Amino acid sequence: MEPSYIMIAMNPPPKNLRPELIRRIECMPEDGLLWVHNVLLHIEKEQLWNELTSEMDADYLADKFARLPDIIREVRGEIKRA
Repeated sequence: MEPSYIMIAMNPPPKNLRPELIRRIECMPEDGLLWVHNVLLHIEKEQLWNELTSEMDADYLADKFARLPDIIREVRGEIKRA
């Protein structure tokens, strides 16, 4: 089997990547699985952050946060009275 750095450098087409990744993960030692899991969590976090940031920017430009300070003030007042 070729060293992993050579396989990574080859960049297979995306349609072939899933079966290749599955094959490699199935053969991976357990400490490697934890590493792959953490990398996937990091990638998912970055994707969600980018999506949320984009949506927040659009909402800000649409002036949807104009009343936010008033709403926060009202909620804090209700919490103090409760």
